[in-house]
Order: sequence, then structure tokens, then C-alpha cells
Amino acid sequence: MTRIAVLGGGVMGEALIDGFQRRLTPRPVIVVAEKRAERAAELADRFGVFIEDAVEACAGAEVIILVVKPQDVRGLVADIAPSVEPGALVISIAAGIMTGLLEAAMPLANIVRAMPNTPARIESGVTGISGGSHCGAEALERARLLLTSVGVVVEVPESLQDAVTAVSGSGPAYLFYLAEAMMAGAIELGMPSDTARTSVVHTLLGAARLLEASDEEPAALRAKVTSSGGTTAAAIAVLDSSGVQTIVRGALEAARDRSRELAEA
Repeated sequence: MTRIAVLGGGVMGEALIDGFQRRLTPRPVIVVAEKRAERAAELADRFGVFIEDAVEACAGAEVIILVVKPQDVRGLVADIAPSVEPGALVISIAAGIMTGLLEAAMPLANIVRAMPNTPARIESGVTGISGGSHCGAEALERARLLLTSVGVVVEVPESLQDAVTAVSGSGPAYLFYLAEAMMAGAIELGMPSDTARTSVVHTLLGAARLLEASDEEPAALRAKVTSSGGTTAAAIAVLDSSGVQTIVRGALEAARDRSRELAEA
């Protein structure tokens, strides 16, 4: 039975634990290292996982997942490196942390860098993965299969991981921001708050599903809704005059650049 050490019991750690238990057969043994005693107890009670310190959790683990803040990775890796088994698969989801840094500390491990996003909580996430220079094809495929427990997985060169962070890692927040603005606008137009929420949520959900199901590009789908001189055209004209597309590209670049800065911190 596979032993998986999850180092970090926050929102993403919980999503991974839940996905592994739901989707992996046979069900793995999951050991969690979480510094907050109350949170550790909560995870143990909810999922039946074992709670150990990071060093103990890694001993004998075939898979180790680093689910901690980027600034905590170096100290954590220094602590666990002697306990990491040769050939173990180590998956890091810390933004900006390069595989080379991890390989230097754990040269006999298979290192994979991954960037999931929060819809992993409902098994609808997107995770970009990149294998380190010493990561074997079999280990990378194992990482892919593990992470499909929480959604779609795309493989990219590590040079594109900062872009993945900007687009899908941070991406849900952009949609929530849009939903927030649409709901506020709907209320200002006179809609009750519950009606505004239902209307906005299902409009965005339906549009996303249509985009997924269609072979057409977003621009073509948009054009079909935008009749000349109509209501949608009036709305799009305001978005265009405000430079929304330029703003979105700038936001993605800012997120990418911040991911690069985290690697140097």
C-alpha cells in the first residue's frame, strides 16, 4: 500500500488528501505533517489520516508532497532530506520554487514541480506539472495520475511554470473578482441579492460549460452573442474603451513576475 506524506494541512493539502482517498485504488496510507495542533486533529478526525512530524512522515514514504509556503520550503527540505528514500517521488506545489533547488537537497529523489488551483477542492482543478532534470518518465507519469485525483493535469516545461501560476494558479481569483463586480452591478440595477447571485453564478457556469463543449474559439462564441447595435455590443464597447484586454494581460504578467520573484526570495 502506497505511503503518501502530505507536508502541510492547509486548504490545498486537504483537497489533495480528499482527492487521493476518493480516487486512488487501493486507498493509500496518508500521513500528514501539520504544525497547528487543532488543524491536525481536524484532519485526523475527518479523513482518518495519521499525524506525524515532517521527518517521521517522510520516512518510508513513496510519495512526498510539499504543501507549504514558498518561504518555508528551504527550511523544510533541509529537515526532511535525510529521511527521503532513494527513488521517492517528491511533488512541490510551492510557487516559484525551482526543481533544481530541491534536487540539490534530495539528489536521489524524483522531483516534480506542480501548480494546482483551488477548484481542486471540488475535483475541478487544473494542475501544471514539470519534471526535474533527474525525474524519470515513470515518476512523472505517477505524479500526473496522482494529481488527476483533483482535476485536469497539463505537463509543461518548467520555464512555463510561472505562466501556469499566473493563468490557472491565480486564475480562479480573477473569475471571483468578475463575479463580485457583476453581482454588485446587478444589485445596483435593482436585483435582490439572492437573485443576483444565482443569475451571475449560473451565467458564468453555463458560459464556461459552453466554451468547454464547443470547438469554437472564445471570440467566435462572443460574436454570436453580440448583435450589432444590441445590448451586448453596448456592454462590450464599455469594456473595450476601458482597455480590459490590456488590463488582463498586465495582470497575468504581474502574477508571472511575482512568481519569479518568489524563486529568488
